[in-house]
Amino acid sequence: MLADSFGEKKQNRMYSQDLLLNKVNEALNKIAYPAQPENLYAPIRYELSLGGKRIRPVLMLMAYNLFRDDVDSILSNAIALETYHNFTLLHDDVMDRAEMRRGKPCVHKVWGDNAAILSGDAMLILAYRLMTEYNQKEPEVVSKALKTFTEATLGVCDGQQYDIEYETRNDVTEAEYMEMIRLKTSLLLACALKIGAQLADASDSDADLLYQFGEKMGLAFQLQDDLLDVYGDPAVFGKKIGGDILCNKKTYMLINALQMANEQQRVELNQWIERKEFDANEKIQAVRAIYDAVGIRQVCEAKIEELFAESLRALDLVDVESEKKQGLRDFAHQLMHRKY
Repeated sequence: MLADSFGEKKQNRMYSQDLLLNKVNEALNKIAYPAQPENLYAPIRYELSLGGKRIRPVLMLMAYNLFRDDVDSILSNAIALETYHNFTLLHDDVMDRAEMRRGKPCVHKVWGDNAAILSGDAMLILAYRLMTEYNQKEPEVVSKALKTFTEATLGVCDGQQYDIEYETRNDVTEAEYMEMIRLKTSLLLACALKIGAQLADASDSDADLLYQFGEKMGLAFQLQDDLLDVYGDPAVFGKKIGGDILCNKKTYMLINALQMANEQQRVELNQWIERKEFDANEKIQAVRAIYDAVGIRQVCEAKIEELFAESLRALDLVDVESEKKQGLRDFAHQLMHRKY
C-alpha cells in the first residue's frame, strides 16, 4: 500500500489480467526500431508479432501491482522479458530446425539461418536496453532487477545446453530433468515475478516468495506440457499429439516409465527409442499403451498437483492482503488446468 499526505494507507488499483495483457501488447507494438538495416529488424518485428500468451510480462506486472499501481512505469521492463523470451525461441527454432512457430514459418525459414542468428542477437541486446530504462525508478532498484534478469538469462542458456546433451543420453534421471526444466522454463516465470516485486521496492522476503511461487508453477507448467503432448486433444492442444514420443524426448513421463516398467515393457520402450524407421502412429500408440499400463499419467498428474500446491503455499506467505493475490491465484489455476 501507498501512504497519502495524511499518513493513511491508500489502496492500490488492482488491474485485471486482460487489461495488463493489452498494455503489454500495445507496448510491444510501440517498440521503436531503427529503419535500417531493414533485414535486421524485420525478423524481430515478425517474431514478436506471432503472438503467444505473454505470460512472463503479465506476471511481472501482476507482481508489481501487489505493491504499487503505476504499472505503466515498468512496461519497458516487462516487454524486455518478453523480447528475451522470444529471442530464445528464435534461436531454438534454428537449433531444432523447426519449420513453424505459432502456425507461421519460423524466422530462419523466411530470412535464412544467418539473418535469424543475427536478429536474435539484436533481440537480446534490445531486451537489455529495455530492462535498463529507468522510467522514474531509482538506479539502485533497476540495478537489483537487472541482476535478477542477468542470472535468469544465463540460467536459461544452462538449461538449453542440458536439453541438448540429454538428447543423446538414455540415462537421464528425474532429478536431472527437473533441474533442466527449472532452468529452461520456470526460471523466467520466477524471474518475472521477482523483478516485478523488486521494481516495486518490495521486501527481499516477498520478492523471494514470489520467485518460489513462479519457480514451482513453472515446473508444473512444463510437466503439464509433457502430459498434454501425450494425452491432450489435438483439436484443442493446437499441434499433433505425440511429438515428444516420436523424437524420444527425455520427458518426465518417459524417464519415469523406464523406471516403473517391467522387464518386457522396458525392452519394448527401448526398442522404440532405438528404432530409426517406424510408422509414427504405431509408435505413439505403442508407447502410450506402456504409459497406460504402468500408470504414468497418474504419476505425472500427482507431481503437477504437488508442485502446484507448493507454489500456492509460497504465494500465501507474501505479506500483502489475501484479496490482492487472488489474481495470481486465478492465473496459476488457469495455467494448471489448461488444455493447450
